[in-house]
Amino acid sequence: MSVRQKIQLRETVTGPDPKAIPAATLIVLHGLGTDGRDFAPLVSELDLSKVGAVRYVFPDAPLRKVSVNDEPMRAWYDPRPVAAVTGALSTQDEEGLRASQEVVQALIDREAARGVPPEHVVLLGFSQGAVMALMAGLRAPQRLAGLVVLSGYLPLPGATEAELHPANRDVPIFMAHGDQDAVVVPSRAKASRDALTDLGFDIAWHPYSMGHEVCPQQIRDLNSWLASLLQPWH
Repeated sequence: MSVRQKIQLRETVTGPDPKAIPAATLIVLHGLGTDGRDFAPLVSELDLSKVGAVRYVFPDAPLRKVSVNDEPMRAWYDPRPVAAVTGALSTQDEEGLRASQEVVQALIDREAARGVPPEHVVLLGFSQGAVMALMAGLRAPQRLAGLVVLSGYLPLPGATEAELHPANRDVPIFMAHGDQDAVVVPSRAKASRDALTDLGFDIAWHPYSMGHEVCPQQIRDLNSWLASLLQPWH
């Protein structure tokens, strides 16, 4: 079954020649209860023109039943309550996380088949999407360009070291979080940052005075980080 049969995709290509094979791809993963359209405005807010053509891929998470809502909603996994700031393995939806990991990996493979190598692919996610960027990105068997974690946390932390693929043992990671976030509390995000740092990752950590959201300064900081990360390919 193809990725397109599993989930709906939206795409936009920016740059001086949108018909050219992109120099890079950003796979943008949305949060709980929304869809790929939620972060579509990101295309106009980021200026990566110096990189060349950039493809933005906005997949929709599958509709599923979740513990926080009576009706099915778009979710990468069931956001079950956690017992501690670091998140216990027994309380997380491991089956859902691993199923969505396969979907994200299929999107990476799809880009490779279309001419954009994995090392030119960035996984960018918000909230649940940020969790999936770490879940899939750290386990991807091909080196990726980078991971962007906006208001997220490290899933299955007890399994990360054993499952971390050597190809992405030092992949660049941008983490941003609001110090007033009531959905993913700051202590959980900081514990995730510290766990990744202990594994040897150099984390670009950006705290902001905000809640569970995205702010203009965050976009500017992200733009600078992405431009620096991707521009050497141009």
